[in-house]
Amino acid sequence: MQKEIKKIKRVGILRGGTGKHYASSLKKGGEIILYISENLGDKYKVVDILVDRDYIWHINGLPINTSDLVNKVDIVWNTSHPSFSNILDSLLIPNIGVSSFFYAQEDSKDILREHIKKIGIHMPRRVVAPKNAQEVFKKFGAPWIVKINNEIKMAQTFNELAELINNQENLIVEEFIAGKIASVHSVRGFRKHLPAQAGDIYTFPLGNPYGIFSGEEKEKLNTLAKDLHKHINSKHYLKSDFVMNPRGKIYLLQIDEIPNLKQGLHFEEVCESVGAKMHHVVEHVLEQAT
Repeated sequence: MQKEIKKIKRVGILRGGTGKHYASSLKKGGEIILYISENLGDKYKVVDILVDRDYIWHINGLPINTSDLVNKVDIVWNTSHPSFSNILDSLLIPNIGVSSFFYAQEDSKDILREHIKKIGIHMPRRVVAPKNAQEVFKKFGAPWIVKINNEIKMAQTFNELAELINNQENLIVEEFIAGKIASVHSVRGFRKHLPAQAGDIYTFPLGNPYGIFSGEEKEKLNTLAKDLHKHINSKHYLKSDFVMNPRGKIYLLQIDEIPNLKQGLHFEEVCESVGAKMHHVVEHVLEQAT
């Protein structure tokens, strides 16, 4: 009997685009290209799809018409703007990508803050582009996290805050929440056949760095992560970063819908803690989208 030969699927990694997330999309897309090539090369052929700042599409460095994608890829992982997923949908190309909501909240955390109030999740208070330190002090006290462009600093006193705010434009001041930090990774439909994982969202254990949480606290964090995953309608993967203050109140710090696939980081650790590898999750996401 002739052995069946499995067809290698062509996975396009779409990166670039326009706007201020261009550079981060290039970086994230490049990391996914490298990871799939090195860990799933026997099942998937990677196709680099770049949209440059002039909105010209390229495949493996050569300009193309978007309609040509139909014959070049079987699935696309979009690390750029969600609008590109709409183009892929119109071409009937299965695709993975961040949600429009996720992309919007990257520019305004207030969108995320208001949205998650409905399910009882809070975020640290913040002031965007304050005119002076007094404006911040009236809303919440020290210490403060001061974000200036891509730089993060801590202000312990009013004078330190005033000095950091002075003559700065692209600045955000956030309330500092002292407490225990936890990152929860959740994947829709992963290992859904296991009875211990009821429902559609699978949450990975917190991992060794977060052993300071009690069983009850871990269960609460997992429940919040699942509720958040469903509420913001993340289609595949979601990382939720939380902090629990000494009174047990939990705040959401940030979310991400694209996994960090670098070796030696937290996601690799939690995968291995349940007998899985990161490439098992990546393959699951790719197969769910086709």
